Amino acid sequence: MDKKVIFGRSIKDLLLSIGPTGFVIALAVIVAYRFIDPAPPNHLVISTSDGEGDYQTYAKLYQEILKEDGINLEIRDSSGAMENLQQLQKEDSDIQVGFVQDGLGSPDQDPDLNSLGSLYYEPFWVFYRGSTPIARLAQLEGKKIAIGRDAGGTRVLALKLFSESGLTDENSQFLTLGGQQAADALRAGKVDAAVFLATVDDPLIENLAEDKRVKLMSFDQAEATTRQVPFLHHVVLSHGTIDIKNNIPDRDIDLVSPTATLLAKDTVHPALIFLLLKAATQVHGGRGLIEKKGEFPSDKDSQFPLAEEAKAFYKSGTPFWQRFLPFWLATLIERFILLVIPVLALIIPAVRLIPKIYTWRIRSRIYQRYGELKYLETAMRGEAGYTEHVKYLDQLDSIEERVNAMKVPLDFSDHIYVLREHIDFVRGRIAKALSRRMAHVAAEAAETAASSAQTPPTSAT
Repeated sequence: MDKKVIFGRSIKDLLLSIGPTGFVIALAVIVAYRFIDPAPPNHLVISTSDGEGDYQTYAKLYQEILKEDGINLEIRDSSGAMENLQQLQKEDSDIQVGFVQDGLGSPDQDPDLNSLGSLYYEPFWVFYRGSTPIARLAQLEGKKIAIGRDAGGTRVLALKLFSESGLTDENSQFLTLGGQQAADALRAGKVDAAVFLATVDDPLIENLAEDKRVKLMSFDQAEATTRQVPFLHHVVLSHGTIDIKNNIPDRDIDLVSPTATLLAKDTVHPALIFLLLKAATQVHGGRGLIEKKGEFPSDKDSQFPLAEEAKAFYKSGTPFWQRFLPFWLATLIERFILLVIPVLALIIPAVRLIPKIYTWRIRSRIYQRYGELKYLETAMRGEAGYTEHVKYLDQLDSIEERVNAMKVPLDFSDHIYVLREHIDFVRGRIAKALSRRMAHVAAEAAETAASSAQTPPTSAT
């Protein structure tokens, strides 16, 4: 058996036929691999706070949940929401996710940041000293007010709300105190009022609410405030919520509240976003003291656009495979499907082309001999002598030799036999033309000889 032939097929023809398909498949794989997300990393860095809000508490809960899926969530402390945002804004920072309250930042200034949704209400609390009830921020004019630390979100929101109510550092005294320091200063009478951003069950808020020396302000303009500041929400703290036995507070308290939002860089792997949202649902999805069951996480008036993965999560929940399989296996299957589908879309039609390409290559060699045969047949139509006809026969023999030397699959043998029949047909035409030519030449020679025999010899003078 000819080593260059396998299963009746020329190895060279097979390779040349498969070559274009192989190139298309390789190109499809390269393109798919280029545009499909790589495997998710097993490490993620989140920025929280060392005093403001409950960010660190929730981050630790996320950490435990993500650990079950093999993801190490590294927690970085900060001075508050403002510093979290600043860390996310830095290109050289390795912090990828951070807790930020609504109202901070701008998508125009930070187009590389996306929201993963609001997590919980973070009310704006105002505690004050004195016997005169205070129901509006404007009534704090002229007082000493602890407005939070420099890098905290409390200070940013306080200054915004104070500005809306006509409070400035010219008609009032603002002190840069926050958290426990502000609470201690308020109890000691060093400040007249203090503001905080915290959840209802924050120990600092509970302790201040139970302290008889201070009072909790109820915003009688809460609804109007939320109309002026769209990212705020009007929430009601029902009487007895903090301590139902002692009825603390002793009346319904109207509060304004931003929501704590999880911001992420657009470079965070989509699979990790789904894991974070899954953890956030476990942590924040239940009923709270002022939250309804299932109210969070959600898209609540965040200033930043919602990440595409978050949109999909809020619409359909956890991706299908992650509901039933371990995270690593689910992501592997998802990536495999994303790779296979576009590749198959090209492979299937490409594979169907292989037989056509192979057939075209075989037939092209046969058609090439037909082209030579047609050219020879056309040349025969002109005036040709004996020498030309002999030359045509030599050319025809050469064509036939090349046909006999052709290696074609058995499927194409009938084409070869038909081509040989056509060669014989042309050879017959040449032979007939040559016979006629020779007969014509013989007739002319005989006529000349006869004419010479009938002519009498001329006598000499």
